[in-house]
Amino acid sequence: MNGNILVVDDEKEIADLVEVYLINDGYKVFKFYNGADALKCINETDIDLAILDVMLPDIDGFHICQKIREKFFYPVIMLTAKTEDGDKIMGLTIGADDYITKPFNPLEVVARVKTQLRRYVNYNNSVQKQEENTVYDIRGLVINKNTHKCLLYGKEVLLTPIEFSILWYLCEHKGNVISSEELFENVWGEKYIDNNNTVMAHIGRLREKLKEPAKKPKFIKTVWGVGYTIE
Repeated sequence: MNGNILVVDDEKEIADLVEVYLINDGYKVFKFYNGADALKCINETDIDLAILDVMLPDIDGFHICQKIREKFFYPVIMLTAKTEDGDKIMGLTIGADDYITKPFNPLEVVARVKTQLRRYVNYNNSVQKQEENTVYDIRGLVINKNTHKCLLYGKEVLLTPIEFSILWYLCEHKGNVISSEELFENVWGEKYIDNNNTVMAHIGRLREKLKEPAKKPKFIKTVWGVGYTIE
């Protein structure tokens, strides 16, 4: 068995189709047509990845994603019927790892699931590796690669694997300006596409968690037209 996948979509035909393809690929699927049942499952079942439709009859997918991120770090993929960037940025900002726009090819969903799970497993495996010189302390911001913990003035900041990887990469290249393209290709391990707002959304979420002032951030600074840097 490859893992437990939560699928939540009120369009029965879509949910059933995604379930069939995932089961054929060896996954165990927990399928729901509403948010309330999905939230109950989240708290009672070991889930490895969640696929959430944005529009549900009772609780929207954004709310479910937020509830997941209060306790868990496993990957979340959002499904949206809209093409506006607003929905995509919203999902990434609240902690989603990826999004797929309807209509979609079920094989694409399976491919995205495999990519996210592979990244998540690699992240968890790296937690167990003990290496030297794997701590950065930048004016009260401490990030430790051995423990995969981030502290801000002594208080732990809970980061998702993607958020941790972004912050670690910036710290590793402290003083250099890193472009969105470089960040995306090194953290996500995929080819960067123009007009990709994924990095911007995650940087915004990171700044929020680090309690960064919008106009004068202390840690992650924007070099307009170039990229991001930690000095």
